[in-house]
Amino acid sequence: MKALTREDLYSLEQYAEARSEFRAKVIEYKKVRRVAVGPHATLHFEDRLTMQYQVQEMLRIEKIFEAAGINEELEVYNPLIPDGRNWKATFMMEYSDVEERKAMLAKLVGVEQALYMQVVGFERVHPIANEDLERSTEEKTSSVHFVRFELSDAMAEAAKGGAAIRAGIDHAAYREEVALNPAQRDSLVADLD
Repeated sequence: MKALTREDLYSLEQYAEARSEFRAKVIEYKKVRRVAVGPHATLHFEDRLTMQYQVQEMLRIEKIFEAAGINEELEVYNPLIPDGRNWKATFMMEYSDVEERKAMLAKLVGVEQALYMQVVGFERVHPIANEDLERSTEEKTSSVHFVRFELSDAMAEAAKGGAAIRAGIDHAAYREEVALNPAQRDSLVADLD
């Protein structure tokens, strides 16, 4: 999947005009790319469209219109676009109660490494997590992680050929697994070059 360039973006004025329609399109699109892994974990799979939306929103909020500032945003968000045989996602552990969240994040240290994707018929693929900065300590994990799942050629071909795909977490404090529905599976397969 190609990285975004300045030419792929709306100007601030163009985005102001297109935002309502573009935002609605992306919100609908993201629904298919959201995979709940049990009641408290969610993978939000990113791609070129989701990152274009993120960049456009950041430019809008920060009122960035100069080339250097736009390029900085692209440098931040382009690494979250799949580029080959991988899936990239924002991984979130979500607990609405503040005290429960605090307690669970202390119990869930290492959860990002216990996360996996599996093309049925192949081994589980654990992610490369938080390449931008460390988000966990020995005392607690973060509620948000950025993860990349690298697939082998054989896994990618099997997925493209229709193999089922699962997402799961195998952590002492949280064990869940889910099969992706056909729309989710097809959307992720489209990420594979």
